[in-house]
Amino acid sequence: MLEILKNFLLDTGVAGLNYGSVIMIAIACLLFYLAIVKKFEPLLLVPIAFGVLLTNLPGANLMAEPVMHIKEVIQGGITTHVIETLEPGGLLWYLFQGDHLGIFPPIIFMGVGAMTDFGPLIANPKSLLLGAAAQFGIFITFIGAIASGLFTAQQAASIGIIGGADGPTAIFLSSRLAPEMLGPIAIAAYSYMALVPIIQPPIMRLLTTKKERVIKMSQLREVSKKEKIIFPIVVTILVTLMVPASASLIGMLMLGNLFRECGVTARLEDTAKNALINIVTIFLGTTVGATATAEHFLIPETLAILTLGVVAFAIGTASGVLLAKAMNRWFNMNINPLIGSAGVSAVPMAARVSQVEGQKADPGNFLLMHAMGPNVAGVIGSAVSAGVLLSMFSN
Repeated sequence: MLEILKNFLLDTGVAGLNYGSVIMIAIACLLFYLAIVKKFEPLLLVPIAFGVLLTNLPGANLMAEPVMHIKEVIQGGITTHVIETLEPGGLLWYLFQGDHLGIFPPIIFMGVGAMTDFGPLIANPKSLLLGAAAQFGIFITFIGAIASGLFTAQQAASIGIIGGADGPTAIFLSSRLAPEMLGPIAIAAYSYMALVPIIQPPIMRLLTTKKERVIKMSQLREVSKKEKIIFPIVVTILVTLMVPASASLIGMLMLGNLFRECGVTARLEDTAKNALINIVTIFLGTTVGATATAEHFLIPETLAILTLGVVAFAIGTASGVLLAKAMNRWFNMNINPLIGSAGVSAVPMAARVSQVEGQKADPGNFLLMHAMGPNVAGVIGSAVSAGVLLSMFSN
């Protein structure tokens, strides 16, 4: 009887607990705290945290790969090879193939497109420049990661994309270039997205004067329905011709937006921006979290990823603000530099931060719609940047 009890205890997950799994469980609980108590991006951090928790519970094996066997079958003198599954994989391993194969991030982009009004960008094309400026954080951090000597070019590209503040894009690129670092990169990207209201304001205030923060911008012109329909089609054609590797992200983003604007696909728009994006967010968040095992997360490189990620984000924020200031000075424009920070693609949170900071300086100043232009441009810019890096460094 004692032997049976001993064998039972050895088969439990408790026997497999070690320092690494305990630390990762504590990290999962910290993410739960940030998501539930502090309300930092709960729709993203709750499934990610639960994935971290599940994958680090010994014995659960939810990310275990299936055990396969290739058997030769001879029929009528013809030899064929049949793959047999000797032992099925874990549930999350099968769901993770949506990340690994680059399926989930483009679907998320389609939902974002269906939820987003591109009108402010169409009404003020100069916003494209501010969105482009925010991408400097990606490439400067890429250079820094290479210079550190800790990462390969593929890994450095995946770390740099964190500066775009776009979780799906970070997952899309790292799953192709550095799948071994997917967990730390995704957690860093989504954590910094959640911390936009904390990270950005000090940088914005440091780089602007009170006089600049109270600049009132003229009302945006009304964008016609025809323009809104033509825009996603033209952008898809131009971007795909220039950077084919970004087609899946840009194409799905623009398809979702076309569902929104064309007026004849209301059911598809509703599905894309509600049920479908919610379902995929659950699968993507949980499986990304499940890649953060102790052996892959508790390494010195993870600290470097987190540090470089916040540097990338800070540079992207600062670049947008500084370009807006330069445009005012050199071209005699009337741009409130606060909207430049919205060039990172955390939609619509970064635009809201611009609005909040503007109203702190002048309660009568309304910058939200102006900030949405750079914000949407940032989404497009991060997808293009990912395509460029993928083209340069994919094997």
